[in-house]
Amino acid sequence: MKKPRLSVLDQTPVGEDHTPDQALRASVDLARAAETLGYTRYWAAEHHGSPGFASSAPEILAGALLAHTSHMRIGTGGVLLPRYDPAKVAEVFGVLASLHPGRVDLGIGRAGGPARDFPQRLAQLTALLGEGGVVPHPPVPPQMWLLGAGRESARLAGLLGTEFAFGHFFSPAGGTEAFDDYRAQFRRATGRPAGGALAVRVVTADSAGRAEELAQSLLLWRARKDLGQDAPLPSYETTRRHRWTGAELERAKVHRTALVSGAPEQVHAVLTGLAATHGVDELIVNTLTADPADRQRSYELLAEAFALPAARREAAVTAAG
Repeated sequence: MKKPRLSVLDQTPVGEDHTPDQALRASVDLARAAETLGYTRYWAAEHHGSPGFASSAPEILAGALLAHTSHMRIGTGGVLLPRYDPAKVAEVFGVLASLHPGRVDLGIGRAGGPARDFPQRLAQLTALLGEGGVVPHPPVPPQMWLLGAGRESARLAGLLGTEFAFGHFFSPAGGTEAFDDYRAQFRRATGRPAGGALAVRVVTADSAGRAEELAQSLLLWRARKDLGQDAPLPSYETTRRHRWTGAELERAKVHRTALVSGAPEQVHAVLTGLAATHGVDELIVNTLTADPADRQRSYELLAEAFALPAARREAAVTAAG
């Protein structure tokens, strides 16, 4: 199996020592860096009412990221379709794809509202963008992705002939079965083979010790969120001083199974294995840290570990200079 491509899923995390507007600007900076490093695509997530995320309008952020990059694919991961009129979503992405042809991804999620009519909404959106039923109709329609963490979403993506990304960081089990369903249904619907991408939560650093410090911060934030304390991501100092409760430790243990962390070579080995197990040639990496500098460094080290072409060129220039 060939080396997997790397992409970015950005939830625009807000650290306790930072503000949401700083987090948004950090996302723009990270997208610029990711393009330079050789990442394939960059997706803005959608979250509402959470102090830990500033990503409440992914289509707006995607527009800003398109304006600040030149060739990397940019999109959403994903628009929560139950919240919106499919025709309006089609119009928004018709504009984005008309301004930036061949660079726009439209990733769709089914959270955010009643999901009983989600298949019909998704089919309507697909038809509007694919058959020219929206104004403006872009010269190159956005690439449609369905995001999910189960077999139902996988089968729906295959039936409609869209791309599919499995959220390993939501549910680390069940991905292989979901991809089997997706590929079988996609081939029946289109007559073509399908690939898919795996979205994985990752944190790495210059040493295994530093990576573990960052992982502990992330796990403390996630454990607190489960227990009803939704807050910005705690800093290393806060995490180091924290006295964990039994309930927090229990929730952290659960979420550890969906986190890939360690030194770059350790993370590379695990991610390569996950790609092979799931039969995907693309990994969409989600990294959450309190400090944007730690997050960008994690993506830089991943690019080097996977020898992304742009990262190799950058390393050669640094060594020569």
